[in-house]
Amino acid sequence: MSTVDASSGATTSSLFGFGGAPGRIIQSAFVVPDLDAAVERWVGELRTGPWFLFDHFPGEGESSYRGGPSSADVSIAMAFTGNLQIELIQPNDDAPSVYRETIERRGHGFHHHGIASEDVEADIESYLDRGFHIAYRADVPTGGQVVYLDGGSEAPGFIELIPASPAMDELFTEFWKASIGWDGTDPTRRVG
Repeated sequence: MSTVDASSGATTSSLFGFGGAPGRIIQSAFVVPDLDAAVERWVGELRTGPWFLFDHFPGEGESSYRGGPSSADVSIAMAFTGNLQIELIQPNDDAPSVYRETIERRGHGFHHHGIASEDVEADIESYLDRGFHIAYRADVPTGGQVVYLDGGSEAPGFIELIPASPAMDELFTEFWKASIGWDGTDPTRRVG
């Protein structure tokens, strides 16, 4: 089923359970030096939570960085503010990665926008045709591969294509539901 976006008039696919739509930004991500401190700041100052933490998340299966194999280890935390997911990423090693690259280039802070993609390979081609380059690919437990696209040194960060799978929708919707009416209790919840 398709819907019409009232602000733009564009036709979009059905919304996910958490309110986001395929082809749209569903996530904003930041690299941080200390995940626990960053979560505490988002909870205390921005009242965002609860946070779902994945320790030592190297992805699932195959991953590549700038065309070579990738072994970078990161910890991530995810929470929703409204229908937008916030992702915090802490590198746990010095292995080359899109995360270390950002820290070395600009320091900690904004890293990427995540866009839900119903056809990652077709979307990659569209971005490549517009001058983007693949910086990182990794299998994810919710199915398929996430792909980070580099728009060049003038871009504010990467674009991540997130496979719009039923498993992604189910997981993110679970996180979103926990944020509805959240009263600040149990702000950090470890996953896996």
